[in-house]
Amino acid sequence: MLQDYEITKIQTNKRADRWMAVVEFILVLFLIQSALLLFTGQAEQEEEIRFRILSHSNAPADQKLKEEIRLVIEPMINEAMTQAKSKSEIVDNLVAIESTILETAQSMAGGQDVTFERTAALFPPKRSGLVITPQAPYDAYILKIGSGRGDNWWCSLFPRVCFPDKEVEESDDEKVTFFIWEWIKSLFE
Repeated sequence: MLQDYEITKIQTNKRADRWMAVVEFILVLFLIQSALLLFTGQAEQEEEIRFRILSHSNAPADQKLKEEIRLVIEPMINEAMTQAKSKSEIVDNLVAIESTILETAQSMAGGQDVTFERTAALFPPKRSGLVITPQAPYDAYILKIGSGRGDNWWCSLFPRVCFPDKEVEESDDEKVTFFIWEWIKSLFE
């Protein structure tokens, strides 16, 4: 009888030790992710210049116009970005082509008012690999067509422009998963 009690006690201790190891592992992963965010997220945030095109409305014709304008101005912006080696050179190159971009967009807009300005614009949080950029105001160029009340696109529109040194993600339709949560769920399956 006493032997059975000792075996049960040893098995219970092993189970508790295993769970304690799992909890410690998860905490270490959270610390590593926090450190990555701390050291990589801030530097990239300061170097980015983002782009946003706001259409007049969500009507299919307005969204089509926005896409047509994007197709025409994207090569201009990409060229300005690839010729630059620093953020100041990028800014200088973009200032040089601002009037061309504005004239091009105005000629395509069919009489609608078009504005193109550099400002601090609020962008939602975004995950790119291990880096999560927080929701914050970023240095951005905003091209507004008409009232600018349509849905907008930002770096998904110009991924190579916002992140010139990074690979372009193949698909934005991927389901977002958190590996720690998936791993924890797999322990109970």
